[in-house]
Amino acid sequence: MRASKKWGIALSVLFAIISLFYLMPIVVVLINSFKDNIAVNSNVFALPNQETFVGWSNYVNGLTSGAYPFLYSAGYSFMITILSAILILLCTSMAAWYISRVDDIASRVVYFLCVFSMVVPFQMVMFTLARTAYTLKLNTPWSIPVVYLGFGAGLAVFMFSGFVKGMPLAMEEAAAIDGCGPIRTFFGVVLPIMKPIFISVGVLEIMWVWNDYLLPYLVLDSTKYKTIPIHIQYLQGSYGHVDLGAMMALIMLSILPIIIFYLCCQKYIIAGVTAGAVKG
Repeated sequence: MRASKKWGIALSVLFAIISLFYLMPIVVVLINSFKDNIAVNSNVFALPNQETFVGWSNYVNGLTSGAYPFLYSAGYSFMITILSAILILLCTSMAAWYISRVDDIASRVVYFLCVFSMVVPFQMVMFTLARTAYTLKLNTPWSIPVVYLGFGAGLAVFMFSGFVKGMPLAMEEAAAIDGCGPIRTFFGVVLPIMKPIFISVGVLEIMWVWNDYLLPYLVLDSTKYKTIPIHIQYLQGSYGHVDLGAMMALIMLSILPIIIFYLCCQKYIIAGVTAGAVKG
């Protein structure tokens, strides 16, 4: 028992050290967001001092510089993320429930196609996808969630299906006896039971869509619409000059909401992923 306790303490220390390496990039970005541009270029790991500390000026410059306002980009990112998450969660949860309960040849084919989409690299289809999105007029912030639904359905259906297979069927049968149709049964009985996996998938999808750069860059018309990652990439002056201090400030502003969101919902991720992976 004592050896087991010592082994647990050793593992805790080891994982704490590993976590510091994962936190290091965020700390570096935070430090450099308060330094002037010269100091960022000369020594990126140095702490700000009296000569290099610029206070909140990098954040002000980042929010106000450029012909395209940062708040517009933040608004587009929020809209795309929320619409995509709602569309993915609603469509894939209903699809997974149908696939798990019907369990015929057609539903199995759909399930394996969704799982197969998880192993297809995005780089293999990105140019065809961009052309298709342009042809179908899916190159706007309010239509690109349909594209995200196609790429996010694989993981979501896989996790939802595993969870539904472990749910008791008796409650759904009782709802059917009481006269509930499929839609009412899903929203009144199934969806409340799926809350842990629903939140877990939602967190994963929101983190993916919010941080995504390549898909909006290829699909959206960058002259009209820019998400936060695209806005930061275009944050440069004449002759290719880049204000690294302002860029670090905007990067910090972009990762802060998703960090807060993840910290608030992290307990649901482990529970949901575990349930969706082993049940059924």
